[in-house]
Amino acid sequence: MTQDRTTPDAAAAAEQDRREEELLARVLRSFDGCADPRLKELMRALVRHLHAFLREVRLTEDEWWKAIGFLTRTGHTTDDRRQEFVLLSDTLGASMQTITINNRAYRDATEATVFGPFFVDGAPRVELGGDIGGGAPGEPCWVEGTVRDASGAPIPDARIDVWEADADGFYDVQYDDGRTAGRAHLFTGPDGEYRFWAVTPTPYPIPDDGPVGAMLAAVGRSPMRASHLHFKVTAAGHRTLVTHIFVRGDDLLDADSVFGVRESLVKDFERMPAGTPTPDGRAVGGTWSRTRFDIVLAPAGA
Repeated sequence: MTQDRTTPDAAAAAEQDRREEELLARVLRSFDGCADPRLKELMRALVRHLHAFLREVRLTEDEWWKAIGFLTRTGHTTDDRRQEFVLLSDTLGASMQTITINNRAYRDATEATVFGPFFVDGAPRVELGGDIGGGAPGEPCWVEGTVRDASGAPIPDARIDVWEADADGFYDVQYDDGRTAGRAHLFTGPDGEYRFWAVTPTPYPIPDDGPVGAMLAAVGRSPMRASHLHFKVTAAGHRTLVTHIFVRGDDLLDADSVFGVRESLVKDFERMPAGTPTPDGRAVGGTWSRTRFDIVLAPAGA
């Protein structure tokens, strides 16, 4: 005996679709009087994509209220020291996608990645070969390279800001004692060369005690960031570069919580045995590491 199957009411389905389309059209028309063409474009596109999402997943009212609660908690967590909305953008890949869009590929120019929340203006200056560590705990790391333009010509006097977490996974601004450590700036030499001492990068978690951390836990994702060292490179006539370098072999390269890893930025960090002479003759009591990062800047406006 064949089981009777109830078929959808085609007329009711068509009416439902008409109502949803009519609502979308009314919302889009509400922006017709917007005097700013770019704002109008952004708002209409946002509405189209938002409504498409709601209709695709058939969002329930309970799920809508949970989303409102999540966004409310995100706002309450944000203050002058912590930006939970940026963290949300980071963990959804929106930050990296925006960076990718706004730093267009140009020949072999070095790729950009996320800025992160721990940059500080006015970091101290060190000379070539200086130590940015400032007493931060961690294994010493020698970093060297050149800054060149897209034609291969060296760029002298380019400013390089560098910052990183210490071996305990914290940036200096996360401590309450006002220390400055693991950050500095320097300028390239006449041949575009640079060199400095840092500490070997180590992995650390993004702040995960708020709503974004709860979201990551709910979907089974780790809050950990792959080991990295931040760079910001500025030079007249060239596009400012904000980037990191990552440690080859790090288990987190494919699971970086903010999607910041690019293959071109993964570098070899060679660990040197205790007693190995250093490039500048510095006495190091134990092991140390070294890496090279040659930087290519795109022209301004590229």
